[in-house]
Amino acid sequence: MKKIIVLGLGLLLFSCQDKEVLLPVAKETIVAEVKDHSPIYFFFKLQENDTIVDVNRNNSISSTNWLFNVDKRLPLRKVILEVIKLQAKKEGSSHKKETSENYFTYTDTVKKNLAFMPFTQITYKLEKPDFEVMYFHLDRNDLVHYNELVFSKNQLQEFINKLPNPSRIYFSFDKGMSFGKYIEYKLFIKNLKITQLGVSVSSNKEYIY
Repeated sequence: MKKIIVLGLGLLLFSCQDKEVLLPVAKETIVAEVKDHSPIYFFFKLQENDTIVDVNRNNSISSTNWLFNVDKRLPLRKVILEVIKLQAKKEGSSHKKETSENYFTYTDTVKKNLAFMPFTQITYKLEKPDFEVMYFHLDRNDLVHYNELVFSKNQLQEFINKLPNPSRIYFSFDKGMSFGKYIEYKLFIKNLKITQLGVSVSSNKEYIY
């Protein structure tokens, strides 16, 4: 039997094998409720000083919405490698419904509830973008890399709003950052206020390298 327990700043999901997932935390909710869902667990495991992603998808049903419960300590690239496999498996299933979605779960520490971040439409690329792509690289230390420039993420909104238009921008993420940091960045990007006409952010492709 699985239990959900709010504990301090994190939310622990316990499986029937007594494993636990320490979810990412945030101060807002994107989606508050998902019905008709199947849980998938990404457990954190250490093996000879190496971090292993231990995935349990035993209860996943292709026709339902999938909830990806990912331990926030896991390295982003290792998580996304497994996510890509699962996305392909679901897409290739004859039982998949066109309306079914995929969500990452996290804890809203303000409302003290489980929250959901949709990512069904995102294509993940495990490589550096081509030279013609305008992109910002986000590292694990809250720094943004753009061409030869490096600056604080708190300066990103101002920088974007000074870009020439039209501009279509993409984001890439440091493959070694934690999954928890990735969720933090995703919410940060979501809340950027872009006022420059003709400048838009791609929401369907992300780069991990």
